[in-house]
Amino acid sequence: MNKTELIEKIAAGAGLTKADSKKALDATVAAIKDALVAGEKVALVGFGTFSVNEKPAREGVNPATKQKIKIAAKKVAKFKAGAELADAVNK
Repeated sequence: MNKTELIEKIAAGAGLTKADSKKALDATVAAIKDALVAGEKVALVGFGTFSVNEKPAREGVNPATKQKIKIAAKKVAKFKAGAELADAVNK
């Protein structure tokens, strides 16, 4: 499902116009992104939790040259599915 299809599903499910559904989805995504940038967790009960994890710097190998390279530390977004979502997917 892509963003356009998701907007159509939101519009149908909530009785909104596609334009209003797009605004709602964009606002939701922006709010989650802003919270993660601020280092906060976003927990949606029954759906899951978005959080930020820090990966330390490490040493890797360039597969083409087999030379060792340094991989910088970075932050990554993480999603952990909630129990209800996990159960629904596994049925």
